[in-house]
Formats: sequence, structure tokens, C-alpha cells
Amino acid sequence: MASSTLNGSAEPAAEASNIPALVGINFGNSFASIAVFTKEGLAECIANEDGERQIACALSFFGEEMYIGSPAKAQLVKNAKNTIVGFRNLLGKKFSEIPQSQSNTSAPIIQHPELQDEPAYKVEILQPAPAPLPKSATGTPAASSAPTPRSEPIPAERILTVSEVTTIFLKSLLQSAEDFLGKKVQGAVITVPSTFTDAQKDALEKAAADAGLLVLQLLDESAAAAAVTTTEAWGSTLASDRTQLVVDVGASSLSLSLLAIREGLAHILASSSSTSTGGDTIDSKLITFFANEFTKKTKTPLTVCSANPSTADGRAEAKLRLAVEHTKRTISASSGAATCSVESLKEGLDFTGSINRLRFDMLVRPIYDSIARTVVELLESAKVDPHQVDEIVYVGGTTCLPGLDEHIGLTGGFSEDIVTPFSMGTVIGGGMGDPTTVLARGCALQAALIASLTGEDEDLRKAFLRNSELLNVKTTSKSLGLVFPDHSGNENGGTWIPLLPSETTLPARRSVTFDISLSEESKRFAFELWEVTEGIQVEKIKPEKVDDEEEEEEEEEEIEVKHKMIVKEALLGAAEAEAALGLKGMAKSKDAGKWSTTVNATIIVEASGAVEVSVKEIGKDGAVATIKVSAP
Repeated sequence: MASSTLNGSAEPAAEASNIPALVGINFGNSFASIAVFTKEGLAECIANEDGERQIACALSFFGEEMYIGSPAKAQLVKNAKNTIVGFRNLLGKKFSEIPQSQSNTSAPIIQHPELQDEPAYKVEILQPAPAPLPKSATGTPAASSAPTPRSEPIPAERILTVSEVTTIFLKSLLQSAEDFLGKKVQGAVITVPSTFTDAQKDALEKAAADAGLLVLQLLDESAAAAAVTTTEAWGSTLASDRTQLVVDVGASSLSLSLLAIREGLAHILASSSSTSTGGDTIDSKLITFFANEFTKKTKTPLTVCSANPSTADGRAEAKLRLAVEHTKRTISASSGAATCSVESLKEGLDFTGSINRLRFDMLVRPIYDSIARTVVELLESAKVDPHQVDEIVYVGGTTCLPGLDEHIGLTGGFSEDIVTPFSMGTVIGGGMGDPTTVLARGCALQAALIASLTGEDEDLRKAFLRNSELLNVKTTSKSLGLVFPDHSGNENGGTWIPLLPSETTLPARRSVTFDISLSEESKRFAFELWEVTEGIQVEKIKPEKVDDEEEEEEEEEEIEVKHKMIVKEALLGAAEAEAALGLKGMAKSKDAGKWSTTVNATIIVEASGAVEVSVKEIGKDGAVATIKVSAP
């Protein structure tokens, strides 16, 4: 048995009408989204007052005004020095730990003048004029000796810590949720990346508390994805036991998680994270492409994405970066061409360009290759063959690109029948498989689950606390099943009945009903309990010739065909019994004259590793045979 950490969730047990006002928040470094648990029992991603489900993580100060979300991000064009972006990843970090290059394109990150080694943002604002002096009881101005107050706002500097910026932003998300629900939010579950340290999690909880938000749980992003994909709505057509790959492509990072889904519980097999690939890399490719198009059309040089900021056209690049967001979304939703339009891109010249999906996929192929290579490396490190992966789940706006799904499927070596949101046709509208909303909806489901626990479930509530010992669980390292010898001469020595797959969280209980064959001389039957390893068998076959009359000089290459297989590792026990209710096959049927009976096998594996298997004949009370294996 192996020790591991449980990640994932089940569907809320309480009725939706009894669930208080709760929200799930996917708090990314570039975008955030909010989901609520509705009275219909569904988790839905909601839009803010600007009508956007994807809310830009940005704050901007212009004069006396403060902008949040997309309006703030638009300020990067003309007001970059007072616009704050990318602040989530700075939470809980010291100023000495932050690369100074990070503040080149937005508000500068400085050492806080009063707090030691504390990063902060310095922005310029207009300080509002003070209120007029109050009048005395006689109606004359008070304190005639007081200086005359100014009548106009004056320029001033404002210093904001990363925590204060986060608090302002989370408060705006909370306000949007309460406006939608029409009542006060009572709690929230918020996503955190797997790379977040305890100090960063503490900083996020403090910022949320300062925003008036009760944090029920900080949920790992892969666990938030599992909370959605283990619901009945998602997995009704999928096997309850499956291996799932979560591909999360953020703006500046790539995170992969390989999960073992077992009857609604998710267990992490392997994970990796990289900051060398992300959506910003694709944006830069598009920006460079359209900048070259602009130069060709107007004969006006345009320098973007340059290593030397002094030679780059910063304002034009900021305009293009905003415009290509729309271009990417169009490419994701349509197989036709997508446009990029910018007014007064440079020297008063307008620009309109277009790119089709084929050209786009060719342009960003190196990025697709990088993501696919990282996927292959993760599977190799986990010693999992791509054919053993049953499902791929995508997270992040970049993964809405159909070309990325096709490229991962082709170059990753996965089977043709692997399930993805694209194969299910659910990458639309913010629901089901939409990568842009899946994490927020997972958090909303998790919040509803926590709220549904009653006082009797106090011990279970502890599992949702950070660093809870209840999350340190054991799992099966091998698969367990029964072999019923039938003297057929096959490689398993009989009929193989799987009972419990590997990586199942313990304790566990499974029950399987099936038919077994009986001999004509006796109704006795025997069975063995085996521990096995599941793997992939590679078979090389020659392709069929199209025309037998044509002889090719060169020998045709063999094609590799993969099949799932099991390898017996250890015999744990054996038993035999006699059937009391055997039936003989009817005449003219394929089983005519053969005896068989229906049995139910139940396996129980304790957390200690002790195993008990009981076999019961359907229609007869009591077990007819039992195998018990002591804990190792």
C-alpha cells in the first residue's frame, strides 16, 4: 500500500434549497471567475457588472477614479504606470524575492517605505478636495483664521501593499456575487496553485478576511477540477474508475496533474509545473505576427516583444495585446478567420489584420510542442502509458484552442477513443467542459459540500482544513481481482473478474455481480484472489496490402498496436464452494447444455491493508465462500 494525499470532492448531500449563499472563486494571476451554487443544485459561473465571466485581475488609478477588471486592463495603453496586474503570485513574498523585471510594463513594484522587505505598488492619484468648512450657528464660516481650503484635487502618491491590492480586488468579486444573489455571501472556496507556499496561503486568507470574505477552504486547482469532473452530470457516460490528465495552461505557467478517479474520489498520481510556457507566449507570437503585417501594409516599422524596452513601441504593443485576446477567442469558437483591429496603432494609422486557424496553429506550433513534451515527460515520470489515460480535462482560456487538443492527442500517444471536452462537445457557453469556468464551478461545488455537513460530521469537516492529517491517506498499490479457473488455457488461467483497481483510497468496499461456469460433473467451483499489475502490451503488425499484385521493393514498416493487459503479481488466497442454484443453458442458445450460476463478490480492504472477499450465490442467503488476508 502507498501513502498519499486525497484530493477531490463529491456532490453536495444536502438539498440545494438548504444551502446558504456561497461562492466559488477561481483566483488566477491574470483572470478570475466567480461561480455560485444555484437553487437548482447546479454550479454556475456568473458575470460581473461588465457582463464578463472572465474578470481581469487588474486595478488602475486615473485621477480620482479607480478601475477594476477589464476597464483597468485597458488602462495599460495610456496609463500603465498606474495600472497594477499580476499581483496574485506576489502574495506572501518578500521584496527581495521578486524579480525587478516584473514591474516593467505596469505600476512599479517598490520596497515599502515603512515595512521591512515588503513589496508595494506606487501609483499617482488625485487627492479629492476637502469638504467646505462648516458654518457656525450664526451662519458665518467657522474659524475665520483657518486657511482657505483648496477647491481642486491635487496630485498625490499612494502606496499599496500586495495584500491591500488583493483585498480591493476580492471585495469587488464579493460585491458582484452579492449583487447576483441578492443577499450577503456567507462563505467562499478559493483556488490556489499547487506551487503556493504556506506563507502565500496565509497572505491570501488574510486579504480575503480583510475583504469581508469567510474562506471555507483554499482548494488546490487540480482538486477544483476533480470536484466538477466527479459529478454525475459530468461523468454519467464515463467509467467511475478512470485515469484523468488535467492540463492547466495559465497566462504565464503550465500545470499538469495526473489523477486516479475512483468512484468519485480523486488521488494525485503525479504533477508538474512550469513557468516557461503559457498563454502570454501565444499572445507574443500573435502580436509579432500582426506587427509584421502592419509594417508590410503601412511601411511603418513597429517593434514589439523586444528584449530592449527602449526600442519597443510600448503603447502599440499594449493595444495589440488587448486586441489579440478577442482574436484568440474567435479562433477558439470558429473554424474561419479571426480579425485583429486596432485604431491608431502607430502614428495615427489604423490596422486590421486577419489569421485563419491553420495559419494560427502553424504559428504557435512550437508552444503546442512544448506543452505536449511536458505531458509526455509527466507520464514517463509516473510510469504511465498514454493508453492508460482515459480522459483529458482542460483548464484555462488557452486550452479552449482546438488545435492544442488535436496536437496533444496526436503527439502524446493517447488512444483514439480518449475523452476530452472537445470530443464531448462541451467547450462552450461557460458550462460543463468550458475550461474558463471549470475551476470556479468546482469551488462552488466544494463550498456547497462543506456547507451541507451537519454538526454530526464535525470530524469530517476537519478534512477540509489546511494540512489536515485526514488528507494523509493510503491507497492500493496494485489491482485486486478474482480468477475463476475454467480450464480454457488462456493466459490468466481462467475468467478474470476485477474488483478493486490500483490507487483506490482506503478503506474501500466494492461489490460486483457476474455469471460463472460450472462443470457438468459437479456444481462445485473454485476461485483465486490475485494482486495484479495493469499495463500495456505492444503488438507489431504489418499493414494489409492495398493491391496484392503490386510488389514493393522496400519492406513495409510494422504498425504498433497497444492493448491493455494484466500481469499476475501475487496469489493472496483461494477458496471453493458448491453452487445450489445452477442453471443449464436452454436448447438452441450459445450456452446450450452448459451449467452456470450468478454470484456476487464483495471485497473490503481496511486502511491497515487487511483484505476480505466474500462470494455469495444470488438467490441464496449467506456467503458460500470467503477469503481473508491479514494486513501486511
